[in-house]
Amino acid sequence: MSGAVLAAVLCAALMHAGWNAMVKARGDAFLSTVTVAASAGILCALALPFLPQPAQASWPFILASSLTQVLYYALLMETYREGDISHAYPLMRGCAPLIVAVLGLPFTGERLAALQWLAIGLICGGVLTMVAAVRGTALSARRTTLLALATACVIAAYTLIDGIGVRKSGAPAAYTLWIFLLTALGVLLLARRRRGELLPFVRRHPVLLGGGAMTVGSYGVALWAMTQAPVATVAALRETSILFATAIAVLILHERVGPLRLFGAALIAGGAAAMRLY
Repeated sequence: MSGAVLAAVLCAALMHAGWNAMVKARGDAFLSTVTVAASAGILCALALPFLPQPAQASWPFILASSLTQVLYYALLMETYREGDISHAYPLMRGCAPLIVAVLGLPFTGERLAALQWLAIGLICGGVLTMVAAVRGTALSARRTTLLALATACVIAAYTLIDGIGVRKSGAPAAYTLWIFLLTALGVLLLARRRRGELLPFVRRHPVLLGGGAMTVGSYGVALWAMTQAPVATVAALRETSILFATAIAVLILHERVGPLRLFGAALIAGGAAAMRLY
């Protein structure tokens, strides 16, 4: 993986952690998530007429990815409704690369080198360490864990779909924008019962509109990187967003993060470094 691709994926990871923190910090996870998804869709609709369009062969993947990402947003709303970002985010983002790596060979035909497997193992081991640091067995904590694991499976699904589809598209930018536009329409359907609350909520929290740009930019960069490097490698490196999310949880959201969780973050950083050495 080249230095330029590495830097781009790390920037994407920072943007992803940033918009997730916005969703958690606004108080109403449902309306926050809808606002981010809808603003992303508007930006994409404005940009699409000026871009080369995806090849016909990629459209089944665009549709499949859009449906999968609507499910992702629905799970995200529920996960952040009660769960801390320092608990849920590492679990749902960190387990996905392992699923992608295991399923990558039959779906994409990619074979990873030993050092890449070590890097993925370090990243996933760090995630599990961070999750083990969560104290308490309250029902809400168990529910957050189950929702985060379900979200990880959905993340792995759309990562594999898009890892194949973006290569067939011949137009990574338009491929990404169509996904976000169609996903936004689906998320707005989910919000139809609360549509009267949406505009007043946006007026109170206009910063969430920036979250739409961040989510489009984050995933767009990741899909571009998948055309330059193996899907599993990009997926694992992107999960260094956990480091950024942990920092945000401590410094901005004032969540408590103990030594064990910090050790997990260090394992993730080691995995990212091993990925760079390949």
